[in-house]
Amino acid sequence: MAMFQNGSLGSEIFIVDDDALVRETMSIAFSQAGYQVMTFCEGASFVAEARARIPAGVLMDLCMPGSSGLDVLKQLDAANYPAPIFIVSGRGDIPIAVEAIRNGACDFIEKHTDVRSIVERVGKTIDTWTRRQQKDNASELRWRQFPGRGHLTRREIDVLAQITEGAPNKVAAKNLGISPRTIEIHRKHIMKKLGATNVVHLVRIVMGKDIGDSRARLTTSRRSDYADLG
Repeated sequence: MAMFQNGSLGSEIFIVDDDALVRETMSIAFSQAGYQVMTFCEGASFVAEARARIPAGVLMDLCMPGSSGLDVLKQLDAANYPAPIFIVSGRGDIPIAVEAIRNGACDFIEKHTDVRSIVERVGKTIDTWTRRQQKDNASELRWRQFPGRGHLTRREIDVLAQITEGAPNKVAAKNLGISPRTIEIHRKHIMKKLGATNVVHLVRIVMGKDIGDSRARLTTSRRSDYADLG
C-alpha cells in the first residue's frame, strides 16, 4: 500500500522500505524539506508506480521481504532509469554496495546516517541530475562513438565525462552529487567494459587521437587517484 504526503509541486520522492518507522521518519524529513513523498512497503507496487511516472528520486531499502532492493533494481532496469535511485542499507558492506551500483543504483547510503544528511545528499544529487539533463548531460560523449560505448549505462557515461576532464574522485563525486566510493566503483566497471589498462589508455579509447588537452590535465597526483584500478 502506498501513502501520499503533500510537498512542493514537481519534486516527488519515492521511498521503498518494509519498516513503517523508517518510512514515516523519511517521509517527515523529506516533506519538511519541501518534497512530495510517496511511500511503498514492498517492491512490486513501487515498480508498477515507477514505470507509470518518474519521480525526482528514489530511496529504497536493500533488504525487504520478497523482492530485495537488488531484485527491484534489475526489474526496473535501474541503470537506464531516468531518475537517481539510492539504495539504503543497515549494513555498510562494500561488496553489497558494488553489486547495487552495478545493477543501476545511483548511490549507496548506510541507514545509520543522520536523516538530515540523507535529505541533503539526495537533494544535491537530484539538483545535479536535473541540471545535467537540462544541459544535455555529457552531450559530447553521448554523441561520440568509441569501442565499447554501447555497453555503458547513462550514469557511466556521466562518470566517464568526468574522467576525460581529468577530475579526481572527490571532484567528480561533487560534480555528480554522489560519493567518491561510488565514483571508484563506476570507474572500475567502465575500465573493465572498455578494456582500459589505465586512465590514459581509457582516454585514448574514448577520445581517439584528440586527447591532448584531456591527457595534459591528468597530472601525476591525479593519476594516483586511479592507481588501484589500472
